[in-house]
Amino acid sequence: MLTKRASGRPLLSLAMVGSLVLAGCVTSSPGEDDPDESGNGNGGAGSGSVIISGSSTVEPISSIVAEDFAAANEGFDYEVDGPGTGDGFAQFCDGETDISDASRPISDEEVTACDENGIPWVELKVAVDGISVLTSPANDAVSCLSFLDLYALVGPESQGLDEWSAASDLAEELAGELGRDFGAVNTPYPDATLEVTAPGEESGTYDSFIELVFEDIAEGRGTDPVARPDYTATADDNGIIEGISGTDTSLGWVGFSFYQENADVVKALEVDGGDGCVAPTTQTIASNEYPLARDLFIYVNTDNAAENESLAAFVDYYLSDEGIAAVEESSYVALTPEALEETRSAWEGR
Repeated sequence: MLTKRASGRPLLSLAMVGSLVLAGCVTSSPGEDDPDESGNGNGGAGSGSVIISGSSTVEPISSIVAEDFAAANEGFDYEVDGPGTGDGFAQFCDGETDISDASRPISDEEVTACDENGIPWVELKVAVDGISVLTSPANDAVSCLSFLDLYALVGPESQGLDEWSAASDLAEELAGELGRDFGAVNTPYPDATLEVTAPGEESGTYDSFIELVFEDIAEGRGTDPVARPDYTATADDNGIIEGISGTDTSLGWVGFSFYQENADVVKALEVDGGDGCVAPTTQTIASNEYPLARDLFIYVNTDNAAENESLAAFVDYYLSDEGIAAVEESSYVALTPEALEETRSAWEGR
């Protein structure tokens, strides 16, 4: 049985916290005596260990699943870390982890790295997220930003701009050149300091944001699809929230779950991807009406799953009705029944 965490983040017992501090992993307490078809129960398939790393966006989901699996399986140890999707894939393709959390699909370069190191894997979609564009609640001058606005404010041609209003000319130029296919510009921007705190290049959230917002605009402009290099970049989502909430005229982006957890200190802006301004909500993300919706994944080393009964049992539990409930408990959007069945079939057919 899952218990609701008030914050949406994993709640660790004192014993678990001690294990984290001393050993860098969490050791469970004794749980249910009778195993079920998901591998739960003391001893047996659930008594080994699993190492998970990667996306800080997916980390809350995997942490809750691991905590609940550990509670029902005496002797099960796990590590869950969230350095970013790119760093996670680097570890995964080096054979250092069993599961890689990812907020974007694996890249061609990462596929090559895994192939060269003999790391076979299966991709499992587990949730849907909506990248939330945030500012401070004190910023009453801005309520919606289009893809053109975001390119003008934090794209590759905005380096050195330290005032919102300084991006107005570029936004107007973009609108005249590219039209409304990427949304309507919301100029004039306020005469206020522009403080950007957002994910860095190691983050899958950065990659997804760039692909969704900048890629086509950059192609039309003949520029590289990257963010300006002169903002405060971090893979720590809590650090992003702190940066955005700490400045009245801030700007940044983060996964939907972290926005929802901190909606009392940050404000989500509506986003116009060409079809009008849409706010990030569970409903608009699930329907893909929100233009920054994206899929979340776990990647499993299938050789390790074949050799490690605990890993296979853990993934079985992750995809069970009880395990996958962690998606909504973490404030993300659940897969449709059809999409979940596709994920389960991919795991069964590995």
